[in-house]
Order: sequence, then C-alpha cells, then structure tokens
Amino acid sequence: MNALNDIKNSLIDRILATKNEKLLEAINSIFDSTQSEELISLSSEQIEMLAMSELDIQAGKLISESELNKRDSEWLS
Repeated sequence: MNALNDIKNSLIDRILATKNEKLLEAINSIFDSTQSEELISLSSEQIEMLAMSELDIQAGKLISESELNKRDSEWLS
C-alpha cells in the first residue's frame, strides 16, 4: 500500500509543478475515461499537502518546470 501512496504523491507533485497545458489536458482525459462511480478518499496527510500547496501558490512560491528539472539534475548528480 505504501508504494501506491508513493506513486500518488509523486504524481500530485509532478502535476502541481507542470505548466504544460497539453499534458494536463491529457491527464484529465485519462481520468475522465477511466472514472468510475467510486469516490476516492484522501488521507489527512494528502489533504494537508494540497492545502500547503495552495498556500504556496497564493504566496507566489513557484518555480518553473525547467528550473525544477535543473534542480533535480543537480540533486541527482
């Protein structure tokens, strides 16, 4: 179950970081095409992360996708 949460959190982070509108539309289409009647419950940690992300966005604490990729490359080196 932990691997599932890791994947979800990774996707959330990547979705929040991207500014690629076509990518987000494609992701949205995938979700629309696979959506079932089942509602997904978020953990309290996930809700807190989303709330913190919203505060960061409102405060202008953003970086571009290219800057994020650059930092990732530096961190991995």
